[in-house]
Amino acid sequence: MQNGKRIDNGQLTMNNEPSFMMDVTSELQKIVSAFSIKIQAIPAHEFDAKPNSNKWSKKEVLGHLIDSAQNNLRRFVVGQYDHEPNIVYDQDFWVKANDYQYMNDNDAIAVWQLLNERIIAVLKKMPTENYSRLCNTGRTSPSLHTLQWLATDYVKHLKHHLNQIIAGSFDVIYP
Repeated sequence: MQNGKRIDNGQLTMNNEPSFMMDVTSELQKIVSAFSIKIQAIPAHEFDAKPNSNKWSKKEVLGHLIDSAQNNLRRFVVGQYDHEPNIVYDQDFWVKANDYQYMNDNDAIAVWQLLNERIIAVLKKMPTENYSRLCNTGRTSPSLHTLQWLATDYVKHLKHHLNQIIAGSFDVIYP
């Protein structure tokens, strides 16, 4: 706790080596390159199928990853110049508002790929002294995370949801 605000463990285990973010961006680039192709190979009927009315289809899971990319891109940029910006989002509302279920499959894949390429570019250019800057992701109470922690968490979150699109793709437990 710092001034009554929860700080993630990333604050305590900072790795300010430039190679750290290069490792994250390299892994992210490999994932995005491979899965842009793999997701395109999913038959439309499978990509659009909803397990039940309350669950997301694989396309909507990809839509959630688009929303996650948008919000995290904002965190990675704003977090470098603003003091503890509070950037949160309501994932179910975003998926519903964007109506991903009816979006063209190739457009959804392209948007996801392009947003991740922007994230990669921003993370590659991020000065090491900004890795420890904090961003508040808490909706009802402060939840501060370093930009370094957010970058690592972003990749874990991505893998978790890609497993929902193509089962068994990654050995990851999230959160």
